[in-house]
Amino acid sequence: MDDKELGLILKDLMSENLQERKRTRRWGIFFKCLGFTYLAGTLAVFTLYDPKNEADKYDSYTGVVTVRGEIKDDENTGYLTINKTLRKAFEDDKTKGVIVAINSPGGSPVHSHQIYLEMQRLQKKYPEKPLYAVVGDLAASGGYFIAAGAKAIYADETSLVGSIGVTAAGFGFVGAMEKLGVERRNYTSGEHKSLLDPYSPEKADEVELWNAQLQRTHEQFIEAVKSGRGERLKADTPNLFSGLLWNATEARAIGLIDEFGSIETVARDVIQAEHLKEFNEEPNPLSRLADRLGASIGAGFANSAMSSVLETFKNQAVLSNH
Repeated sequence: MDDKELGLILKDLMSENLQERKRTRRWGIFFKCLGFTYLAGTLAVFTLYDPKNEADKYDSYTGVVTVRGEIKDDENTGYLTINKTLRKAFEDDKTKGVIVAINSPGGSPVHSHQIYLEMQRLQKKYPEKPLYAVVGDLAASGGYFIAAGAKAIYADETSLVGSIGVTAAGFGFVGAMEKLGVERRNYTSGEHKSLLDPYSPEKADEVELWNAQLQRTHEQFIEAVKSGRGERLKADTPNLFSGLLWNATEARAIGLIDEFGSIETVARDVIQAEHLKEFNEEPNPLSRLADRLGASIGAGFANSAMSSVLETFKNQAVLSNH
């Protein structure tokens, strides 16, 4: 093979390689445009279509405010957020009645109490708009505290309600520190400033003081339940205020709930406004899309990895079923 033939072969190879690179670039641009169009379309759907606003086309509807998960000081179940949502539901001219949908193991006594009080206030301010609580799987402790603030409580036959009690949990590390040879140095200017310090031995008088505080919170919880439920509550039931959970069938018999029902049946048959309008705030469309994408990616990783979370201790009073 002479130099001329070799040059022609090399030229053909270079030309072919150049054409292949052009084709690859064109396909790359095509798929990028396709991906961009898909994302833009998806975002448009999230922006233009919001199922929460479907009820707006009707003359009236039932407002729904959801309390889901642990009741605590955050943007989802803190009293500032829930109370703001309750007010929006009642202030809406098309709202014929309001349902507080509860699925919660409990949480902060302060936040539960503040939501309870706001529910009571709004019912007095808007007597023409009844407020009902509907229990999902669970309305325990602080979750039931909130439910007791409604005009009536409905639950599924398999729901669990009650747990009218207060708990405070923590750990003691004194023995472990001794084994490790760690010396505790704690300086305070008040006799009980380090009350129930987990790194120091318990003091009988401090335990007594703390139990007294829990007892007072428990009494306030009981008073709120009695006030909210009135004569419907069979207060002489054994263990009613002991912190026990009750199946909805038992709960109805002792006055913890009124009837069996769901969000749909209460809206349709009790409030008589079957269309539902959810008032809880949700993330903007872009955040919702990102959350869904993140959830999909997280689910994929979950199949091949295991994670664990170690929590220290919470030495505070909580209305919780944990």
